Amino acid sequence: MTTEAPRRPRLGPGQARVRLAVRRALAGLTPLAGGAAPGDGPLVLVALSGGPDSLALAAAAAFEAPRAGLRAGAIVVDHGLQEGSRAVAAAAAAEAERLGLAPVLVRAVRIDPRDPAGPEGAARAARYGGFRDALAESGAEAVLLGHTLDDQAETVLLGLARGSGARSLSGMAPRSGPFLRPLLGIRRATTRLACAEAGLDPWLDPHNADRGFARVRVREEILPLMEELLGPGVSEALARTAALARDDADALDRWAAAALAQARAAAGPGEQAEIRLSVPSLAALPPAVRGRVIRRAGAELGATLSRTHVTEVERLVTAWRGQGPLDVPGARVERVDGSLSLRRREAQADRAGAAERADGEPDSEN
Repeated sequence: MTTEAPRRPRLGPGQARVRLAVRRALAGLTPLAGGAAPGDGPLVLVALSGGPDSLALAAAAAFEAPRAGLRAGAIVVDHGLQEGSRAVAAAAAAEAERLGLAPVLVRAVRIDPRDPAGPEGAARAARYGGFRDALAESGAEAVLLGHTLDDQAETVLLGLARGSGARSLSGMAPRSGPFLRPLLGIRRATTRLACAEAGLDPWLDPHNADRGFARVRVREEILPLMEELLGPGVSEALARTAALARDDADALDRWAAAALAQARAAAGPGEQAEIRLSVPSLAALPPAVRGRVIRRAGAELGATLSRTHVTEVERLVTAWRGQGPLDVPGARVERVDGSLSLRRREAQADRAGAAERADGEPDSEN
């Protein structure tokens, strides 16, 4: 008489979809070297809040990572923005350990309520800072983020409402440096289904129901109304828009990088802390590329240029009437002998200070 082997629990459709998405994302990472023990494979960390998206992601990563020759751990960030946040972080960490993730790192970050980026922007910056610290500490190759197709649709719609350009409308990329987003093709309803199928009890963040946040109003009011008036599939269409805009933005960025190098070569070398660009080279470019070239040049000097700043700088190229120097955040821009000169603002102060010190004032800066 033979004894039947116990049957494996049937995998639900939600779990299957999330696992497949994670498997495809992990396939792009460095696999376990031949002959090495499974515990020696490269490490990936799941950014775990305890919510349904990140919890479904964590469960899938715990299953898929060893099969891809990788180790899976978790990073839990406590923003301290809500009463009881420490207990929520501890519960998420315990769930990660129960799923078999190791190591499990918990990091508390501080949010400045006066940050000009607002509470959402400040929390985002602090969160990614925590992720980067965890990457450095653990030596992990990547952090997996639980952003879904719904998050992508909300991001695109907010960008449209703010009059953003193609880069903003491209939403979140499947991979940005060490950050992977396996679930961008998965609906939020699917992650909740995956948690239910696996018997997981996700934490529901009360901030996600607070209509004081613009993203929540988009999620709870605007997108449902669009679905009602325009028919189903609005979120999927917005996600497709993001993918198309990203392809265009990537192509324009590559063009701009080459055009920047050509404009610098044509203008010749500048002084220290200065970038010189050939005005004829800039004038020959389409506006979409020229603006990117100017923004890239500014970024090299540590200047962050808004669309308004870029437009003003472009006038020195396309509407030259003998204007004087233009001060933008972090840089001074002027047209000199057929070239556009971008100089770091600190360099201007250094030059003035050097003139004073030449008259006998000692240099106490160094």
